[in-house]
Amino acid sequence: MADFQIRHATADDAPAVVALRALVHPYLVRGEASTRKMLSEPPAGEDWTAFVAEVDDQVVGWVSAFRNIRTSEPDFGELSLLHTHPEQRRRGIGTALLDAALGHLRPLGVRQVRTWAQPEALPFARRHGFTPSRELRYSALELRPAPAMPVAPPGVRWRALADLDPRLVYAAEVAAAADEPGDVSSDAFTYEYWLWDVWENLGLDKAASTAAESDGEVVALSLVKRDGDRMWSDYTATVPSHRGRGLARLTKQAALHRAAAGGVRVAYTSNDEANAPMLAVNARLGYRPVAAQWSCLRELT
Repeated sequence: MADFQIRHATADDAPAVVALRALVHPYLVRGEASTRKMLSEPPAGEDWTAFVAEVDDQVVGWVSAFRNIRTSEPDFGELSLLHTHPEQRRRGIGTALLDAALGHLRPLGVRQVRTWAQPEALPFARRHGFTPSRELRYSALELRPAPAMPVAPPGVRWRALADLDPRLVYAAEVAAAADEPGDVSSDAFTYEYWLWDVWENLGLDKAASTAAESDGEVVALSLVKRDGDRMWSDYTATVPSHRGRGLARLTKQAALHRAAAGGVRVAYTSNDEANAPMLAVNARLGYRPVAAQWSCLRELT
């Protein structure tokens, strides 16, 4: 009999879940408050759930599973952040978490599943029927000294998210994401889901998050999610009609400047391997590579 147990995660698991994530994935930023909300108030329509593994009443593993409602592709599911404590590996905990997650997705009619794996976990993914697809690169930037506040180009002004109508921000994100590289399109990203996922996220720093506004419209944006003195650049992009002017880099630099002024000391971000423009932006800003993950796909029968 296994000396661990798998159970559904609850909001009270938030501190332990955050501590485990910080140990295994130190480049990911999600604090206790937003984790607790995620566990207690998942978005409608996703059929989202999470499982933890326990050994001696200590959380040593985690996975979440849900239907992807951001895409119009039918029957697509996600298995997110399957990980175990380094001292508890090779005893079947990862496989048990995977079985629980897939067991949740099958009755939902999910037929294709995506998960993410660090390079050293790719053999585990392959053994369980997943095929690596695309590399996601993680980078970090020390904010000491803080980046200078850039001068806005003619006809553009910097606006904090706190001062904007959320619908303008949503419209810009949808327009910018239309051609974003990846396995799955985000062509069904509704405003209601965006409010839950982005605008109402307890980690979103609306004072540091910055938009470039021109003629009353948001033409570029850089979103900051924060936990203490760490931040995550959740999304940086420019709408297609305003590309080629350096707005993504300048807007992100403005957001980093504001975050540093608010006490952030290190910034993290991620980019698809094929997103050469943003990889170049981050390199110019001084980001350094810290980790990688691979998206992995599997048919679910």
